[in-house]
Amino acid sequence: MGQVQIQSGTEVATLAGGCFWCLEAVYDRLEGVESVESGYMGGQIPNPTYRDVCDGNTGHAEVVQVTFDPEVLSFRDLLEVFFVIHDPTTLDRQGNDVGTQYRSSIFYHSPEQKAEAGKIISELMADKAFPAQIVTEIVPAAQFHVAEKYHQEYFENNPNQPYCQFVVAPKVAKFRAKFAQMMKKA
Repeated sequence: MGQVQIQSGTEVATLAGGCFWCLEAVYDRLEGVESVESGYMGGQIPNPTYRDVCDGNTGHAEVVQVTFDPEVLSFRDLLEVFFVIHDPTTLDRQGNDVGTQYRSSIFYHSPEQKAEAGKIISELMADKAFPAQIVTEIVPAAQFHVAEKYHQEYFENNPNQPYCQFVVAPKVAKFRAKFAQMMKKA
C-alpha cells in the first residue's frame, strides 16, 4: 500500500469524525486542499446509500476524502485540524449523532500516514489534551463510496438548514478562530 496519488503532487487522506457535513465544511476552507468528497468507508456492503449507513448496520463510517498538496499542507496539519473540530474521546458518537457511522477514525493510505496518526494521538494523550481517553481508530483505508450528490458541499448549499446553523457553523467558526492562518484566501 503506497501513497495514494490522485494527480501529480497530491495525496489523499480519509477521515471520519461524526457527520461528514461538518468535516467537509472545514476542510473545504483549508489552504492546500484540492478537493473534499463526502462518502462512506469501512463497511461490509457494496455501494451503500445514506439511508443504509444511517441505519447503522453496514459498518460504514461517514467520511471525508481529502485530496491535498503535501507541499502546502502536511498530513499532520490535517490531523491537527481533525482533533480540534471533533471529539475523539466519544465512542461511536459526536454530539447528538450516535452510532458506529459517527465513529472517530483515521483511514490511512500509507505506512507514513499510519505512523503519523499514531504519533499525534500519543502526543495528545501524553499532553492530556483531552479529559478522557482518545478512542480514534487508526485503520487501513478500504473502498471509498462517494455519498449521494446532495451531500456534497452540503453546508455551502444549505446554510439555513437547522443542523447547519446549530452544528456545522459552530465547527467552522471554531476552525476559523484556531486556524485562521491556514485558511484559503478569498
